[in-house]
Amino acid sequence: MSKHSLIIGGTRGVGRELVRMFSEQGHTVSVVGKRPPSPEDRERKNVSFWTVDVTDQPGIKSALAEIVVRNGRLDNLVFLQRFKSDGDSWIGEIETSLTATKDIIEALAGQFSEAADHAIVAVSSIADEFITHSQPASYHVGKAGLLHLVRYFAVTLASRGIRVNCVSPCTLVKQENQAFYSQNQKLQNLFKQVIPLGRMGTAADSANVIAFLCSPQASFVTGQRITVDGGVSLFSQESLARKIAGL
Repeated sequence: MSKHSLIIGGTRGVGRELVRMFSEQGHTVSVVGKRPPSPEDRERKNVSFWTVDVTDQPGIKSALAEIVVRNGRLDNLVFLQRFKSDGDSWIGEIETSLTATKDIIEALAGQFSEAADHAIVAVSSIADEFITHSQPASYHVGKAGLLHLVRYFAVTLASRGIRVNCVSPCTLVKQENQAFYSQNQKLQNLFKQVIPLGRMGTAADSANVIAFLCSPQASFVTGQRITVDGGVSLFSQESLARKIAGL
């Protein structure tokens, strides 16, 4: 029997890449996204889509019930939703990153399969630990809160055989921003200079880590945060500044 993986925020970026990966691995994939999928994605094997905003509580409740009825109990649950709106960023970020994640986990905790090993993965950001000037306070607080939410559920859901982990990537090249970086060679060169592995990360790099955490190979891993940044966070701020300045 194929695994049933539910991906929240799976129509763009890392989520879209994960949908492709799980589909090719033979999973039954349920996808919830605020935006509708592309025509190409609609053609993927064993993939079903629900277009609903995770902050729409009646809408998401109805979608989750329909997903379980149509595709069966869950094996994996992955959160990749992002707050992107012109509304109040503080309220929006908390509702999108934290409240929606908590509510969905609580709603589905009893809807996992009878198999011995299940996985929940929340995708955060290196902003859960570091400060990035391109994002507001709400983004940092939302991502930091998400990390502790993961730890809480890792303990409280362990008796059900549900592992809960977090992936925190740096800036990644995705289909949506590929043109921007290809036209900004100077910025690409800067990333290559400061990242120890010598290249920018991709959506596939992050999706690979998520897939690992959803696999039997991670059967004794829970409550952990895995940073996906090519090693750049290993530098002290002083060392990084000197490296960029060539001093």
